[in-house]
Amino acid sequence: MALALGVDTGGTYTDAVLIRDETEVVASAKSLTTRADLAIGVGKAISTVLDDAQVSADQISMASLSTTLATNALVEGQGGRVALIYIGFKDSDLEKHGLKDALKGDPALIIAGGHSHAGAEVSPLDVAALTAFLDSHKGISGFAVAAQFATRNPAHELAAARVIGEKTGAPVTCSHHLSARLNGPKRAVTAVLNARLIGMIDRLIGRAQDQLRDLGIAAPMMVVRGDGALMSAEQARARPIETILSGPAASIVGARWLTNAENALVSDIGGTTTDVALIRDGKPAIDPAGAQVGGFRTMVEAVAMRTHGLGGDSQVRVVTEGLDGGVFLGPRRVLPVSLIASEAPDAVHAILDQQLCATTVGEHDTRFARRVPGIHADGVGPREEGLLDRLGDQVMPLSSLLRTRMENGALARLVDRGILQVSGVTPSDASHVLGGLDAWDADAARKALELFARKRVGSGDVLAKSPVLLAQMIVDQLTNQTSLTLLETAFAEEADSFGVSPQELARHVLTQRGLAQHRGLLALDAALNVDVVGLGASAPSYYPAVGEKLRCRMILPEHAGVANAIGAVVGRLTLRRSGTVTSPSEGRYRVHLEDGPQDFNASDEALALLETVLKNEVKGAVQQAGAEDIRVVVDRDIKTARVEAQDVFVEALITVEASGRPRVASG
Repeated sequence: MALALGVDTGGTYTDAVLIRDETEVVASAKSLTTRADLAIGVGKAISTVLDDAQVSADQISMASLSTTLATNALVEGQGGRVALIYIGFKDSDLEKHGLKDALKGDPALIIAGGHSHAGAEVSPLDVAALTAFLDSHKGISGFAVAAQFATRNPAHELAAARVIGEKTGAPVTCSHHLSARLNGPKRAVTAVLNARLIGMIDRLIGRAQDQLRDLGIAAPMMVVRGDGALMSAEQARARPIETILSGPAASIVGARWLTNAENALVSDIGGTTTDVALIRDGKPAIDPAGAQVGGFRTMVEAVAMRTHGLGGDSQVRVVTEGLDGGVFLGPRRVLPVSLIASEAPDAVHAILDQQLCATTVGEHDTRFARRVPGIHADGVGPREEGLLDRLGDQVMPLSSLLRTRMENGALARLVDRGILQVSGVTPSDASHVLGGLDAWDADAARKALELFARKRVGSGDVLAKSPVLLAQMIVDQLTNQTSLTLLETAFAEEADSFGVSPQELARHVLTQRGLAQHRGLLALDAALNVDVVGLGASAPSYYPAVGEKLRCRMILPEHAGVANAIGAVVGRLTLRRSGTVTSPSEGRYRVHLEDGPQDFNASDEALALLETVLKNEVKGAVQQAGAEDIRVVVDRDIKTARVEAQDVFVEALITVEASGRPRVASG
């Protein structure tokens, strides 16, 4: 009997599941994610699932982790302070592909260097400028290095990384390690995001490994990549960007395992995001353009997933435009008032009672702040320091914490860095008021919704006449926004284009009237013509109404609340690497390798060398990660041009994939 342990660390909950012989769920458990020390939540979930299953730690033969933390961080704009070393590019290139937005005001250095399309050095690397920059910029958690045509010759990226490592000791991400494709600015975006995530993912994996060791679990630990495959913990620590969409990808693998669905939309609602993807012919679709999360298009291969800032802990905002008003959810995640009240009941209830006695609703009513212990505030400005000193270790209402409008920006920066958490009204609070949830403080949720209901809309009327009516309004809005995300995905995946964007089509009056089965001079009908698999702990509460609205079959499988953790267990260890052969001149074929280009007189020789190098690299890496029964697949994409009735070699991209099942420890 082989027992595998799957763990998923989400924004709100950490899930654990035990699976026997890859066929049966033995037990599952949930624990609140503890951001201050992720090991606490991981340890509680694992201990609970072991106790429930009545098995000992030494019986676990494999452990695997999936996480939405990288996805959530990019959606919410969080992560460490980074610096970009941009070699051989122009200042104007910072505007391309959202690179300036990805930097979020963090420093960038543009210096001379880089190579040509053929791999020849354009100009020497300006090491003096790099050294001066490093001397003048402190408090950087990670560096991203992107050089022009580094995929053709990575020498300058590697040289810059050596200088940075020697002078700072900080982790360095080289763009050519993340993708073999051209497009320097896009590779730079991917490298910046990777550098921003390194500290967060490294802490998560390190603490998870510590926790496994403390519990007596000696089995090797794997991590789910964004395409649903597994990688070793060490590989994930070096390339955390590959874990974006890890949790959502694991949920698709888990959904397929739970339902055997051949064709279905999978919608996974968590605390921070709703992730929607398509299973077609039994497999999740891979996004050929690279994963897109939080508005950034990366060069990371991942499932074709639409990630929206919509979850059980999404911030509820009042819609003041128009006379009717209403609410809108997300994209920010906040702490539910019911949750922060369960952790600091005296302080929260006293303030809520005081706010309820006021004649008008304050701008910051129901909003509280607390510091996340264990997260350092290196490199923050004087305004941020003032807020942190004022807050200390207590839970404080924003109305007391913020003394000037100027401090709003400082608060937002502290939240972005993960140093502070702020509470607010959420769908989770609404569910407590309606009786669908009872995990936290329902009385605090009712008080918060009573305050929120008093806010005024465009007509001057109050938002809602009671907490219950407001709660239903919030849940209905969640149903509506979830339905739109499913419709957008369906329109985007349609074989025939409608000539209009999926976002417009989902919201189009004809689509909405068709879903409502309009009957007048016209009879309009619309429905989602594919099953939907609803996942997430709150899916049973919210998704039946989504199925009714879209007039489709909604599948809510048993263990849907821990599908991510299940997907973490049943995947395969897989590694892909790509390389390029070009033809800089007639009869010459250049292989672009890590240690520099090599030229050959025959294309077959060049292709054979590159294929051998890539095979050895990926096979060795998956063996080192703990795979067995390894299968290697080679894909050759050779581009030719027709010249004088002959096919002339232009360029070849070779991709080699090695995959195998994780080797299980004897137990």
